[in-house]
Amino acid sequence: MKTLRIVLLTLILTAGLHLPAHAQSTGFTNFIRQVQFPTGVVWDSTVTATGSQTSALPIDPGGARFELWTVKSSPLTNYLLDTKYVGSYIPRAWIFIVTEDNYQTIPRTRADRPFWVYHYVNGLSTDPTAPEPAKAVRYLRHVQSYGAGGDGIGIDRSQATLHTQSLISNSTGGAWEYDVLTFSTNAIPGANRAKVRGEERFSIFSQADYQAPSSQLASQYVQIWPVADGSITGITNGALIRAAMPQITLTLNDLYPDSRVFAKAYPGASNLNAQGAIVPGSALIIYESTPQNRVLTLNNWDSILTADGQWTLDLMTTTPFGTERLATVSFTLERTIKINGSVTTVE
Repeated sequence: MKTLRIVLLTLILTAGLHLPAHAQSTGFTNFIRQVQFPTGVVWDSTVTATGSQTSALPIDPGGARFELWTVKSSPLTNYLLDTKYVGSYIPRAWIFIVTEDNYQTIPRTRADRPFWVYHYVNGLSTDPTAPEPAKAVRYLRHVQSYGAGGDGIGIDRSQATLHTQSLISNSTGGAWEYDVLTFSTNAIPGANRAKVRGEERFSIFSQADYQAPSSQLASQYVQIWPVADGSITGITNGALIRAAMPQITLTLNDLYPDSRVFAKAYPGASNLNAQGAIVPGSALIIYESTPQNRVLTLNNWDSILTADGQWTLDLMTTTPFGTERLATVSFTLERTIKINGSVTTVE
């Protein structure tokens, strides 16, 4: 057994392990798990968001896997942020997923939006006589649905479906193998593509040899959340309103975790580009880790309707992907009382 000991901070910096902003605040506990091969011995070391310490165990001949975890206390949730494998001739690998949402804890996006996966592999040998694990690594893509209304908390990732796999070898003769894959849509199972929710996981594994099993070198997953929908009830399209505006209900489903909601009213027919006035009581800010459902009831909103005629009410949402309309209704307002009559005199 080698007496080599490593400094954890060095591992974190060189391997690309990082703690997100949320994991650096109160309510989170961070630790590094060291798994020895071929013995399978496991050692957990609690760590701060920054700093260094020597690895708890020497590196065995079969190498060791280091996992960076953060645990949220309330609600109790754990996140595997990254993994790295250290061995005698095992290459190093990194995976990063980029979306249009800059949420720091976990990459996430919406079911109708693209995402990008970057991978880097360092140390692949071009020597034809080198052991196979030194010449190529396996690249895997798994998909897993959270199910209807699911949030992914406590999910068993061993049940994910292997979607594709391939080998990455040294094709250039250089020190690095690098590529970026663009996915215009996700592969989460589900008939209604706008409403799928789940995750895609991209991993790089070493190949097994006589000393150590295949081990994960890098992994990153992206959460896929459904497209929101909404409705306006209490007023029908084309309605004629002669008195006070009726109570209306806004029903909102699958609001994106980072979104703003509002209803706007403006004169004239439906026009997505119209500015309009925000209906009192309709503004809502969502900043959560999972999609949300909401129901809003609006009363006494006549004051923003400044004149008789045709009006339109739009239910809108703003997300990292832009501003969109969830529902719309047009109606005619006629509050002015008209009296038709004549005046006669007797002379």
